[in-house]
Amino acid sequence: MGFGLILAIESSCDETAAAVVRHGSQILSNVVASQIAVHSPYGGVVPELASREHLRNILPVVRSALAEARVTLQDLDAIAVTEGPGLAGALLVGISFARSLAFALGKPLVAVNHLEGHIHAVLLEDARRAETNGRSSELPESQSLALVVSGGHTHLYLAQKREIPGEPPSWCYRNVGRTVDDAAGEAFDKVAKLLGLGYPGGPWIDALAPHGNPETVPFSFAQIKAKVHRRGDPAALDPSSMTYFSYSGIKTAVLRYTHVYEMESSIETRRAALGFMANPTPADALPLCDRRTLDLIASFQRSMIDDLRRKTFRAAERFGVDRVLVSGGVAANRELRVRFTADAAERNLGLAFPSLALSTDNAAMIAAAAWPKLVAGEFAPESLTAQPSLPLGAQPALIESRERPE
Repeated sequence: MGFGLILAIESSCDETAAAVVRHGSQILSNVVASQIAVHSPYGGVVPELASREHLRNILPVVRSALAEARVTLQDLDAIAVTEGPGLAGALLVGISFARSLAFALGKPLVAVNHLEGHIHAVLLEDARRAETNGRSSELPESQSLALVVSGGHTHLYLAQKREIPGEPPSWCYRNVGRTVDDAAGEAFDKVAKLLGLGYPGGPWIDALAPHGNPETVPFSFAQIKAKVHRRGDPAALDPSSMTYFSYSGIKTAVLRYTHVYEMESSIETRRAALGFMANPTPADALPLCDRRTLDLIASFQRSMIDDLRRKTFRAAERFGVDRVLVSGGVAANRELRVRFTADAAERNLGLAFPSLALSTDNAAMIAAAAWPKLVAGEFAPESLTAQPSLPLGAQPALIESRERPE
């Protein structure tokens, strides 16, 4: 198959990204154009502005990816693109560009689920390490439990590599956990905005939390009862087997805490001070935060990480998996990595994260997820369009069931 080169394009939210990857594991280039400066004044992503920036950035980003990889369009074996989930307008920019390019070059087009891309960011890193060290993959061929945790998603998947004699290997997924309201990364962003900090909120809270006492504010999470799935949902399962996350409540609890302790004035002072700075950083915010604020930040982060950790490893035990994969923007959080690593070691479970560069949205992960599809001849139809609510997950029968009854 030529040189096994895939040009991948990712535009599901507020990052315009392109990458050239060989055989799904060798990254030749991985270029990302960030929109943080555009959305920062609003404390969140504005869909119309995101689409406009994608239109402005996509051609320069693709050109940069090709130049950095030192390949031409004719060298490519396929084009890959994110089809969903994500913002409809943002997705359409990437899909329209990828479809046009694939048609003009006469190359196959591969559509990739953004969530599958995040899972393959971990698999890609493992393949790169194995290739560098001249050994086989560290990841077992049996089931893994994948936590995809970002600004838009908090999902748990059973991921399994399927190898049928005479057929190319493929990956299948079973959704066993999801958020019922805010995603974890969204909660980080909203709490940071509420406290007068910068955007995106995760890195700000991660940097400031070590300066506070995480035991100060005892946040708690409500127990969520199993709910019946919508009829026709392709990922529908027995609701009792699902893990549910919910983070709208802790955001409200932080807001009430600031009201009870009359923190509004200091928050506005901090917001105004940072607003006057050209490129403020968490280090600039630290002297603007009093002890109560720092303790609140530390307590919020500890509670969020503990909830993610507790529910993820409970699911890992329930389904009898050997390894946990953690990916998505929140996977870059330092406290999350430390606490997950300690818990996995205590339980004698394997644990894998992507590098920090591959934790957030990027196109290399899309190319990695596209590779097995390309090998299997799973090409996108000419009618490919954006799927803002695209689910990831096979029917349960395709996944080996090792669930342990409670």
